[in-house]
Amino acid sequence: MEPKFVLAQLRSKSGLSQDQLAEKVFVTRQAVSRWETGETVPNVETLKLLSREFNVSINTLLGSPRQLICQCCGMPLEDGTLSREPDGSFHESYCKWCYAEGKFAYQSLDQLIDFMVGHVPGPDLPPEELRSFWRRQLSQLEHWKEA
Repeated sequence: MEPKFVLAQLRSKSGLSQDQLAEKVFVTRQAVSRWETGETVPNVETLKLLSREFNVSINTLLGSPRQLICQCCGMPLEDGTLSREPDGSFHESYCKWCYAEGKFAYQSLDQLIDFMVGHVPGPDLPPEELRSFWRRQLSQLEHWKEA
């Protein structure tokens, strides 16, 4: 969905007029109107304010142009599974189970692999091969590339 439709739908669902939304995010009503007609898109700082106001990710505000994947465990992400920073803002790189309140749940790749082997369906392999499978998959994610 295009950002203009997302913004108009979220504003309408929240029961806000263009004037009211403009006041909440410190812009003019005309700016809101231009977003909703597709003439312009909010700048980064305004997208952050809109994200907080509507409790959706910036990715959602932009019409979900990319499929987000947790860079720790590889799970596909949606607004309901995204992690949050201590200030309540979305962190669009991790799921809420891997990263919460500024802290990672898994301190090592081996710790995550132990969890995956015990709880997440994977290929029907003997335990050591399954561990190797998860190591190959997970080590390609940004969080574990840096480790």
